[in-house]
Amino acid sequence: MTRSTISTDKAPSAIGPYSQAVRAGQTVFFSGQIPLDPATGEMVAGDITAQTRRVFDNLKAVAEAAGGSLADIVRVGIYVTDLGNFAAVNAVMADYFQQPYPARSTIEVSGLPKAAQVEVDAILVLP
Repeated sequence: MTRSTISTDKAPSAIGPYSQAVRAGQTVFFSGQIPLDPATGEMVAGDITAQTRRVFDNLKAVAEAAGGSLADIVRVGIYVTDLGNFAAVNAVMADYFQQPYPARSTIEVSGLPKAAQVEVDAILVLP
């Protein structure tokens, strides 16, 4: 099986030795996205809602660069620095996904790159 990288300037560049996403066959594995503005590389201003929207906008851009959409995502991993933000993250996710929703985990972590409040990774299967 061949492996290829997915990259778009509509999402932030990787800030380490990794790709925005990697395609293996019809499956695309996304690296975690934090709320960086792709135009500036800086964290977006605002609360958990603003940060989560930026993260899902970044994931959408990578999905489209892979030839898919958010509707093709089968699994999402969400990492938050405060599980007290669970409801706010859920509300934003509901704006980006429709049923059938992807499988998901939500995990509280002690810290994220650049002091982000949220990071999301995903797996997409192309039709």
